[in-house]
Parts: sequence; structure tokens; C-alpha cells
Amino acid sequence: MTLFQSYILPYLKKYKKLMTATIILGILSVLSASMLTFTSGYLISRASEMPATILLLYIPIVGVRTFGLSRAVTRYLERLAGHNAVLKILSELRVKLYGMLEPQAIFIRSRFQTGDLLGTLADDIEHLQDVYIRTIFPTLIGLFLFVYAVTILALFDWLFALWIALCLSVIVFVYPLLSLYFLKKWQRDSKLKRSRLYQTFTDAVFGISDWIISGKKEQFIEGFMEDSRKSHYVEKKLAYWSQSRQLQLQIFSGLIVLMVGIWAGMEAQQGEILPVYIAAFTLVTLPIIEGLIPLSHAIERIPAYQESLERIESIQEYVPYEKINTSEAEIFKEANLRIKDVSYRYNEQQEDALQAISLSIPHGQKLALLGKSGAGKSTLLQLLQGAIEPTSGSILMNGYKPSEYGEKIYEMIGVLNQKPYLFATTVENNIRLGNQQASKAEIERVIKQVKLDEYILSLPNGLQTQMEETGQRFSGGERQRIALARILLKDTPIVILDEPTVGLDPETEFELIETILTNLKDKTIIWITHHLIGIEQMDQILFLDKGKIAMQGTHEQLMQSNIRYRQLYTLDRGTD
Repeated sequence: MTLFQSYILPYLKKYKKLMTATIILGILSVLSASMLTFTSGYLISRASEMPATILLLYIPIVGVRTFGLSRAVTRYLERLAGHNAVLKILSELRVKLYGMLEPQAIFIRSRFQTGDLLGTLADDIEHLQDVYIRTIFPTLIGLFLFVYAVTILALFDWLFALWIALCLSVIVFVYPLLSLYFLKKWQRDSKLKRSRLYQTFTDAVFGISDWIISGKKEQFIEGFMEDSRKSHYVEKKLAYWSQSRQLQLQIFSGLIVLMVGIWAGMEAQQGEILPVYIAAFTLVTLPIIEGLIPLSHAIERIPAYQESLERIESIQEYVPYEKINTSEAEIFKEANLRIKDVSYRYNEQQEDALQAISLSIPHGQKLALLGKSGAGKSTLLQLLQGAIEPTSGSILMNGYKPSEYGEKIYEMIGVLNQKPYLFATTVENNIRLGNQQASKAEIERVIKQVKLDEYILSLPNGLQTQMEETGQRFSGGERQRIALARILLKDTPIVILDEPTVGLDPETEFELIETILTNLKDKTIIWITHHLIGIEQMDQILFLDKGKIAMQGTHEQLMQSNIRYRQLYTLDRGTD
């Protein structure tokens, strides 16, 4: 109920006019179909009596035409209003989901699996449109039809109306509840298996090379096909129940139509209604039942909605309750960092990811951060960016905590990572992200600084060259240089280099490092790397191991005093 109040009820209230119009148009559409069959039945029966003049058939003929046209018009307007409302709601939900994910950008990889996010974006949000189109609208329309049909029939014969109410209750209440009972487990199972397929597929896309290199390609394919078969089996059971239920409802509907036909014949025989109304009363039952049958499908989908809402809510759990939009922290062109006895432990972890780290980084210092995966490097960077608070200890940037900068922290810190995102727009627009107010001369200056000016200006469209999705128009080294130009344009006092040369060939890597260090010579640099090319130019080298500082010093100091560092350096250079 809480999820309904959070994700469904607010939109029902916000778009109540469109929702009300949709329901009214849906009712009018079914009533038009009912009157069309009723009038058609009367017209056929009346015409069979061969009246003396065609004028006696004129009114029912006009009625058939009127109800035929009104049915099509109201159905079209119902779909138009309903989908208009639902598409607006989906648009707002997508924006809301982005609002949940955006503050967690740094934590996306650690908090969520890519497959889960893909499932939420591609499946769960789309499911929520069915809440309105396939559940709320059909249910309200169906309940109105149920009451309307029984009430009208009671005007002719209240005992038979009571009997028909009991029969229709099987369609309106019994079958939907049975569907909900039987399908609840299957639908949850189906959604879990589909989510598992999303995860497996995304793992394969991002790690296909690892599967091939490890020689376990066949094992992966076999496991994926097994998961696919299990998912297909559950989907098959759902489809079987849906088809069998549809057949049962059709047979039961036929029995109701037959009962109404017999009742109408008996009423005509007793003189309660004219014989020409026998076919009319019999045929009018069909569109009414047709409007009631979707109720089973509408109610059975509730567990699927619940699962989708729970997965969206699981993302909401990580969103901070308060987001700092303003900050008293001042923005300087210089930055001095002081880290004192900082420890951090992730939720549900037994050990600290960082343990009592103390470090002083004056402005302009270049710090290399080494260590194997899981040593705590990424955690330290997240702490520096204010994404998380230390479990104990303190981090001060010019006397302020990183979190006190709020969103302004990115005016103090620029980040160049392994795969900087470049958008499918022009080179100029991609660089201008660093500073929206930058002039073209400033953009040309930073392009020259990263040594791309001759190449870009030689292109037919120059700075207006389209980069294509993720910057595929350019090579890996060129993409990193464009991202570096963006950082230079932003002009932050601190720049974090998160392994920006991964995947580049040695020559390109060396040239890029030289370009980076040359252009950032007046900045504070925190460089995470596994390669030691250019390490000699660092003012300080820090090696983390299991969250602790295992070695610290300049390159010369460590080469002289630390055997482990000397071995790493020798191994990285490939020398004896």
C-alpha cells in the first residue's frame, strides 16, 4: 500500500481530469457497443416481420449507424486520453528515476548490478504503464458495467437479474481472484528469472573477452541457455493458464448468453416484452461480457507491479534525504588537502576498507596512488569527492569537509577516468561541458594544449565534427585528450587521474602522460595507476594494501629503501 501511495496515487491525483475522461470514454465506448448490438438485434427481428413501410425501420437503422460511429470515436478518444496521461506519467517516472540515480553516480557499480538497472529502465518503468492501461481503467469500467447491466435487467425481472449478477460475479470476482492466487508465485518467479537473464547478458557483453580468454565460453553459453529455458518454462505456464482461462470464460460466457436468450423468449411468451426484443436482449449480452472478461487479466498483474515497484524503491533507499544545494565553503584556485586518521567501513562489511589513513597534500603536489584492486584506492577517492563520509577521522580541503562543498565540489575537483563519457555531438560541445561560458578562443587554446589542434582543425568540420556515440569517431588516445581539454577548460585546482591510460598502446600512453603532466603542472594531481610510466615525476608515491599505507615516499626514496617497490618498478619496465 505504501508503494501504491508513493508511485501510483500521486499521479492519479495529478492527472485526475485525464483519468476521469479516459474512464468515462471507456464506459461510453462499451455502452455504444452494447447499444449497437441491441439495436442491430431489434432491427434484424423487426425487418424479418416485413413491416408495411420502410419508415418503421428508419429509426433503428439510424441508431445502428449512430452507435457504430460513436463506438469507434469514443474508443479512439479513450485510447488518446489514456495514453496521453500514461506517457506523461512515464516521462515523470523516468525523470524521477534519473533523480534517484544521479546522486549515486559514483556508487552505481558498487551498489547495483548493471543487469538490475537495465531491468529497471527497460522493464519495470514500462510495466507501470500497465497499472493504468490494463488494470485501473479496465477494472473501473468493468465494475460500472457490472452494476449497470444488473440494474437495467432488474427493471424487467429482478429475480433473473439477481441470478445473472451471481453468474457475472464469477467473471468479475471469482476468476480474477483465482488468477491472482495461482499466478502470484509464477509471475514473481518469471520476473526473477528475467532479471537473472538481464544480469547474465550484461555480464557477457562487458566480460566476453574474459570468457573467451579463460576458455569457459561454452560453459557460459550452456549456463545462459539453461537460465533461458527455465524462464521460458515459467512463461509457458503463464501463457497456458491465460489461454485455458480464456477458453473457460468464453464457454461460461456462452452459457450466460444462452440463459439470457431463453429468459428473453420466456418473457416474450408471457407478453412481458415484444418478440422483436428477444435477439436484442440476447446480443447485448456479448459486449457487456466482453467488457468484464479483462478484469481477470487486470487483477492478475498486481504481483508484477509490486515486484517492479519494489525494485524501483530499492534504488530510492540509497538516495540521501537531504541534498546540499548551497554551500558556505569557498572556492579557491588553490587547494590544500589534509587527511587525518581516516577509516571507512562499508555497510555489512566486517573490516574497514580504509584504516587510519593520514596524509597531507599541499597544493601543486603530484601524488601517485598504487595498490591492487580492493586495496582502498576508489574508497579514498570517493571520500575526497564527498560522496561518502569517513567512519572515523577527518578530511579537510582548505579547512572544509568535502561534503560541505555540496555540488560545488566539482568546481574544486576534476576527474579523468578510464572511459570518459563523450556525447554524440560536436567536439566543441563535448569540450564546452567543462565550462559552458567558455569562448571559442578558450576552446581552441585547450585543444592546442592537449596537442589535438592540428588534427581537429584539419578535419572538414573542425570543432564542429560529430564525435558519434561515446566518441567512437576518435581513437582511445584522442578521446582521452578531448576529455583532458574539458578538464583544462574547467580549471579545477585538483585533478584526479583514475587510470586514464588503460587500454592504450605504450607509445600513446607515454605521450598522453607527458601531455597530462605538462598541462597540469600547476595543479594538485592524484593519480591512480597500475603502470609506473612517468612515476618518476611524482612528488609522492603512496602504496595501499588492505586499506593501509604499505609504503610511502618519493620515487628515489622507495627505489633505495623498498625492495618491493624496486621489484614492481623493474617488472613494470620489463628489465632485469
